[in-house]
Amino acid sequence: MIEKILLAVSGLGHAEEMLKNLKEIPSIAQAKVTVLHVVPSQATSAGMTTKLEEGNKIIANAVEYLGLDPSRTITMLRQGEPKDVVCQVADEIDADLIIMGSRGLKRLQAILSNSVSQYVFQLSSRPMLLVKDDIYVKKINRIMVAYDGSDAAKQCLQLALFLLRDIKGSQLVLAYVNKNLSGKQEEVTLAAAEKDPVLAGAIAEAKKQGVQTRCVTSMGKPGEEICRLAEDMSVDLLMLGSPDRRPSVAKSFVDIDRLIGSSLSDYVRVNATCPVLLARTVG
Repeated sequence: MIEKILLAVSGLGHAEEMLKNLKEIPSIAQAKVTVLHVVPSQATSAGMTTKLEEGNKIIANAVEYLGLDPSRTITMLRQGEPKDVVCQVADEIDADLIIMGSRGLKRLQAILSNSVSQYVFQLSSRPMLLVKDDIYVKKINRIMVAYDGSDAAKQCLQLALFLLRDIKGSQLVLAYVNKNLSGKQEEVTLAAAEKDPVLAGAIAEAKKQGVQTRCVTSMGKPGEEICRLAEDMSVDLLMLGSPDRRPSVAKSFVDIDRLIGSSLSDYVRVNATCPVLLARTVG
């Protein structure tokens, strides 16, 4: 499911560290990686030359740090508006996953500060792994999937199982949050969860692929509860199905109403204390 990865770099950071950990997972160890750095337009040719030289060093440092196989690695230094170029290159290489660093800015802040990761998240229909600057990146062993039985959640589950199935001792955590605003967290036994209409199919699929599963349910505001559960259970990666919310006529510009309005995926990407992978689906 993940054969082509686009890593957008701006200097050694958590995104590179995250990819290094991902490449240790057998299922994607042989994935092709494109390392991209984008240089914005500069006022003078001398300024552009300097920035291009710096960009080449950033790419070289990332490749050296990651220890990537040269035969399965492409490096790209592009000029232009970073947020546009990342989307363009993702389409060019038909990326299965985009990995980017993120400052974790809230929506309005992201708009005002011209956030690259927020823009790409809004306009790309491809899965995105966002790694905030202020989190601790760990080896992938325990993945939480926010599961509600939707098509987006099902796609998210398949991606999680793809990652976990070849990791010895790995664990899938299925988290189901009821939107009822009163209630408590409860760890559910597999026997009970297998009878739950929302979780039963997901558990059966995990069993079929030999992945150990743990289930937890909670009630309240989904965004807050998902982030809390992920932190309480010390997961290494949080995965959330995030439908492509853009109308077809709005593919070429940011959907401002969506950026300012409420969004579960935006809340989670800002507030989660671990890396967040948003599995995109059209819907």
